[in-house]
Amino acid sequence: MAMNLTQKLIAAHLLEGEMIQGQDIALRIDQTLTQDATGTMAYLALEAMDIPRVRTELSVAYIDHNTLQCGFENPDDHQFIQSVCRKFGVRYSRPGNGICHQVHLERFGKPGKTLIGSDSHTPTGGALGMLAMGAGGMDVAVAMGGGAYHIPMPKVFNIRLTGKLNPWASAKDVALYLLRILSVKGGVGAVMEWSGEGIKNLTVPQRATITNMGAELGATTSVFPSDEVTRVFLAAQGREADWQELSADEGAEYDRIIDIDLADVKPLLACPHSPDHVKEAAALSDIPVTQVCIGSCTNSSLADMLRVAAILKGKKIKDTVSLSISPGSRQVLTMLSRCGALEDMISAGARILECACGPCIGMGFSPSSGGVSVRTFNRNFEGRSGTRDAQVYLASPEVAAASALTGFITDPSTLGDAPVIAMPEVFAADDSGVLMPADPQEAVKLTVQRGPNIKPFPKGEPLPDTLAAKLTLKVGDNITTDHIMPAGAKILPFRSNVPKLSEFCFTVCDEQFPARALQNKRSFIIGGMNYGQGSSREHAALAPLHLGVRAVITKSFARIHVANLINAGILPLTFKNPEDYDLLSQDEDLVIENIYAGLESGEMTLRSLTTGKEIPLLCSLTKRQGDMLKAGGLLQYTKEMAE
Repeated sequence: MAMNLTQKLIAAHLLEGEMIQGQDIALRIDQTLTQDATGTMAYLALEAMDIPRVRTELSVAYIDHNTLQCGFENPDDHQFIQSVCRKFGVRYSRPGNGICHQVHLERFGKPGKTLIGSDSHTPTGGALGMLAMGAGGMDVAVAMGGGAYHIPMPKVFNIRLTGKLNPWASAKDVALYLLRILSVKGGVGAVMEWSGEGIKNLTVPQRATITNMGAELGATTSVFPSDEVTRVFLAAQGREADWQELSADEGAEYDRIIDIDLADVKPLLACPHSPDHVKEAAALSDIPVTQVCIGSCTNSSLADMLRVAAILKGKKIKDTVSLSISPGSRQVLTMLSRCGALEDMISAGARILECACGPCIGMGFSPSSGGVSVRTFNRNFEGRSGTRDAQVYLASPEVAAASALTGFITDPSTLGDAPVIAMPEVFAADDSGVLMPADPQEAVKLTVQRGPNIKPFPKGEPLPDTLAAKLTLKVGDNITTDHIMPAGAKILPFRSNVPKLSEFCFTVCDEQFPARALQNKRSFIIGGMNYGQGSSREHAALAPLHLGVRAVITKSFARIHVANLINAGILPLTFKNPEDYDLLSQDEDLVIENIYAGLESGEMTLRSLTTGKEIPLLCSLTKRQGDMLKAGGLLQYTKEMAE
């Protein structure tokens, strides 16, 4: 039987289950990555599992999110992660070495391997022909301990490319083009598999931009074949031995086919406040810009940076614009310095930031009040930039650089001929920024360094057969994990301190929620469509857990967040009839009975003790997920299974 590439990658790593759409499958994981905003919790979970050494082929901890050190909290987290890595067999990428997805693409990703990371943009690795998926920190900890990673067998969408991009169009525009077609929830439960003659005209960094932005579709992951383009990239990194050719079989079948002629793609932007609110740059040319940010895991490759430098060369940015540029890795920064491109950027008026996530997660460089910021990032959710009323547009490096020069959103084709960029045949490979772990004999003698801000991993309670609680919060559609658990420089330092972090939970929607939830002791939350989209941060489940949230009932969930809720021991349910959402009001007293029977049948009933109304619910969980909830979450379940 002919297989598509996704099926081949899954079949090669399948430990349990059958490749039947929607059924639970367990996968062997070859590589893991963490970053410091989620990594502390992942390593606390690993410690709690009492496993002396990671069992993956490769695990890397990256320090790239919480690099702003305004107090002891972030440095303490980094020290903790470094000591855990040294003891447990994980490589440690130091602050300044680069953004996790960019560095992993350059130095560690391998075609044909599986990768999960505690960051939703881990699918970037699909540019190399990897099955790379974002996951919660607890899932990553289990994989590091040698456990399987469970997902529903996904659908597979085939995105067939023909033609070649016009000189001023970019891979970012391709990603936005697809978002305009599918929306931020159009990829839920599916893998985006890219193919066609047009992919030969896309470099690995361009493919990485596309797979990175696939996370905004809600997709399980995105993947390109591993072909001659892949081989050339790995050879330039000194890693040609890691290459293997991978592609779909001729005659492979897909659940949906979408055809895109690259010649039809124009410079695009995602308008506030969603990545799928896409318009052509030419239609937005009357909008003045106050800030431009270039970088992030989406657009910080050497090719992106050289393109920006060529546009800025010999020019000055508009007096009314503040421009930041964040190279994606130390390798990129080094090569920019050597070829003179860095000087071109600085001379144009750019502020060069360190090789880190920075403004993308609200870690510095926030826009002015009501300011318009054009960013080469992947998300523009309200308030994510650190400024609540900022108007954030997502764009390609070309659109961003052009807008910095003119002071207005600018279609770069108005600048004249596009610069032609020559890429080096050999990249400046230097892995000295990645520290190796201690050998096993030395590791047993080491102790983990733990600062006062690092609190124990929160534990869920075993799920009872009856849950009674107050409806403490009702929210609408497309609630993101930034709504549930905001990021930013003021909040991120508490990512290893859930009790403190929970004080900010849902305050974007309702500033009184944390206090009200603690007062109610047990809570239900009601949400609309696509609840929990965005970042993989499991803190969006752990903070509600600490506040007493026992169940979340929505019209639909985003993939990673529903898994994180289950991992934390919070019951996720959906309305059988979505219109029943309108029957419930905040502060009602609710009860769900016969939960155990409902876990088996897939249906439960929510009863309002306030109004007497009964509302049918769906409980689309596997037996394993039900057992996890009964145990109180993934950690307790893992311990019980090990006994």
